[in-house]
Amino acid sequence: MLRPRRERGAGKRLLGTVFALSLLSVLMACHRSQPAVLTISAAASLTDAIQEIETSYRRDHPKVEVRNNFGSSGTLARQIEDGAPVDVFISAASKPMDELAARKLLAADSRRDLLRNSLVLIVPRDSKLGSIQQLTDSSVRVIALGDPAGVPAGQYGQQTLASMHLLDGVQSKLVLAKDVRQVLAYVETGNADAGFVYATDALMSPKAKVAATAPESTHDPIVYPAAAIANGRHANVAREFVEYLGSAQARAVFEKRGFTMALQ
Repeated sequence: MLRPRRERGAGKRLLGTVFALSLLSVLMACHRSQPAVLTISAAASLTDAIQEIETSYRRDHPKVEVRNNFGSSGTLARQIEDGAPVDVFISAASKPMDELAARKLLAADSRRDLLRNSLVLIVPRDSKLGSIQQLTDSSVRVIALGDPAGVPAGQYGQQTLASMHLLDGVQSKLVLAKDVRQVLAYVETGNADAGFVYATDALMSPKAKVAATAPESTHDPIVYPAAAIANGRHANVAREFVEYLGSAQARAVFEKRGFTMALQ
């Protein structure tokens, strides 16, 4: 016996609903199984430390995939201002982070002063240069400095030279670099007679040595703040990663690479 047309229609609608719910359930399960992709924008001077820390972080958080974007802090901050998809920002200076905070781009209460560093003058291994004052000597032709427009190390170096009344005398010798790693490369390859980098960068170089350490009184405090970004895609994971940067595991890596912890 044939069923009434209305009954057959209701059956088809029921089957359609069941199929749709089943498909939605499968899609949700697939979505849950995919790792959260966390994008970290960090100062170039943190490259090696962050990569090492992320190795242990991924072991403890297998459902999180980390992608890095290293560069000068000023450039990274501008990218975030322009809407770049970033979850965590780690700066080599307070100013870029302050600017993001002023624009309401930091996740509330996520900012932490993470690390401290020192500014040093580096030279090639065979150089006889032994002080910052000697930069005015005629034997020094090229001094590499991070571009103060966006590189905190360059800003600190410029402050140091001005504080020591040397800036005018060496201005014509300055070659500006995109970040501290480029300064390091200029000195290592002999394309610069000297350069200002962080102590942590000098520590990793087999081809350059420290000629002098800039007195702390000659430049702003070197502090590395970290924060989750307000419009990041994975807010909770980003906050957890910022907290992880202050963990015992991360602290051991930072201190091994010459950083001083600001978080106590």
